[in-house]
Amino acid sequence: MALISLREKLEILADAAKYDASCASSGTSKRSSLGGQGIGSTEGMGICHAYTPDGRCISLLKILLTNHCIFDCHYCINRKSSNVRRAGFTAEEVVDLTLSFYRRNYIEGLFLSSGIRKSSNRTMEQMVEVARSLRQDHDFRGYIHLKTIPDADAELVAQAGLYADRLSINVELPTEAGLTRLAPDKDSGRIESAMANVKSSITDNLDARKKYKSAPRFAPGGQSTQMIVGADAASDSDIIGKASGLYDRHRLRRVYYSAFSPIPDASAVLPLQRPPLIREHRLYQSDWLMRFYGYSADEVKQATDPAGMLPLDIDPKLAWALNFREQFPVDVNRAPKEALLRVPGLGVRGVTMLLRARRQKRLRLEDVARITVSIEKLRPFIVTADWRPIRLSDQADLKSLFVRPKKTEQLELFAAI
Repeated sequence: MALISLREKLEILADAAKYDASCASSGTSKRSSLGGQGIGSTEGMGICHAYTPDGRCISLLKILLTNHCIFDCHYCINRKSSNVRRAGFTAEEVVDLTLSFYRRNYIEGLFLSSGIRKSSNRTMEQMVEVARSLRQDHDFRGYIHLKTIPDADAELVAQAGLYADRLSINVELPTEAGLTRLAPDKDSGRIESAMANVKSSITDNLDARKKYKSAPRFAPGGQSTQMIVGADAASDSDIIGKASGLYDRHRLRRVYYSAFSPIPDASAVLPLQRPPLIREHRLYQSDWLMRFYGYSADEVKQATDPAGMLPLDIDPKLAWALNFREQFPVDVNRAPKEALLRVPGLGVRGVTMLLRARRQKRLRLEDVARITVSIEKLRPFIVTADWRPIRLSDQADLKSLFVRPKKTEQLELFAAI
């Protein structure tokens, strides 16, 4: 068997990592390198971009430790029965690559995932060794995100949390039926048990740090997960319910949604086409409603159609408002924050600015216009000192005001040619 060069390994394992959407670096503070320079370049093989809460763009080396795998998940390009070219790094090679990219200002951190080569524990041991060596042997102060393996011993996952900023454990599919059909080697009970252990470790660590400032930090960026959208028959309502339950039970920092993408040499049980990307976007919007706008999962589901699917032509917040027209218009001078957050077109920042401004004066329509992107979208849903719309219940075709007509002229021109 011919030996594979380090560059070839990087090409294979960086490309194989692109299907994992749970690569993000929010939840950690910026570190400075020892006597080093600022991080700048965002170009290079295997580099992904993520954003911190303060808006900084961070570049991460995103790779797999190996794309060998003993599991045969139908949706995964690296499954056991797949005919892809295989490769694997040693722990030392990943450490050297990370440091080399970091010193050249290509990256500010590492996102490391892996297939399962010999056993879950053996693979997890190597991933922990990468993080340990970076932190202890090389005093690496960049960001580290490890995608842990649910079947690995809890002690190994606990060790990972001592070196990584964030841990992620992917549930992959939102329903038990979907997981059984498409990932027969995985068990939802073991996945959630691993999440519960990480949550417990994070909680214990927070308590310890309140008593002892010297206590080591454990996954300060929390834990996240990923769900694949469109690989099985799960509806948006199923996905929303699963995400809400994971947030409640395990205090996840983020749930990521990844639209299923057809893969080479695909299994016959998979759909032939990917779902529309806008569906993934609508699920992220629904997730935002639960996390930042005070909607419960049941309320978000009220924006879905009878089949449990979110509308693709309008966002879920507007869909909910149109389904509950009796709650509008909202008086921007008197309504509580909770009601203002439900106004389509008003974001969290806009609501905060409105609440601050109305302490000084009674707001008019022009005042609201200064803090919004489009006052036209807000007008049907708000009351100001000088504006009161007709009742939403009297506007039968209100949705048409918000749906942009599709531009087909250019497509027809090319079709004619």
